Amino acid sequence: GIGYVCGFMIYLILLIYGSQVMMGVMEEKTNRIAEVIVSSVKPFQMMLGKILGIGLVALTQFLLWIAFILIVYNVGKASGNAGMASQVVGKMQHIFTSVNMPLILFCFGFYFLAGFFFYSSLYGAIGSAVNEDMREAQSLSFPITMLVIISIALMSTAIADPTGPIAVWGSIIPFSSPIVMMARIPFGVPGTVPWWQLILSMSVLILSFMITVWFAGKIYRTGI
Repeated sequence: GIGYVCGFMIYLILLIYGSQVMMGVMEEKTNRIAEVIVSSVKPFQMMLGKILGIGLVALTQFLLWIAFILIVYNVGKASGNAGMASQVVGKMQHIFTSVNMPLILFCFGFYFLAGFFFYSSLYGAIGSAVNEDMREAQSLSFPITMLVIISIALMSTAIADPTGPIAVWGSIIPFSSPIVMMARIPFGVPGTVPWWQLILSMSVLILSFMITVWFAGKIYRTGI
């Protein structure tokens, strides 16, 4: 359950805010803002700034969601039925004490940001290649959106068999690792997920992000 919730939240963030990066890049090109900014900074820095800015907005909204959930939980615990509330609290405590929550929270934060940066750079590259034609942007972004949807399907397989080949390779390949790896980690590290797989997955995702941002910056410069 924890792995499914984490993977699904990352899935929503990738779809919602990744497309916002594409729209932001298209808007800057249409309004000629990019031509002014690119005279002072490199395209790589400009694209990275766009991704980091929207990424911090997504992170802020995510933290507000967490705060809201904690408030609702505490209010329900204080004002709800005492017997029912104690049972719910007891079950949640049992769930959280049975897994390595500090590691899960750290990995969730990493894959949340790294996955967003990776997919945002891909969406940013599409925004750099098109102008104000929304139909062209939607057609070009469809394959990337399908990769995110396929990752959700792989996540279901990974939850059913977290040590299977589909789960292992899906958690290493950068297109699906943010979602699939988060579905495997609650099963245990290093029990179900060896340390080398976790480190390799993180390293490949970071390297892929840097390459795609550089590539998107090149497309951005050509488009301008």
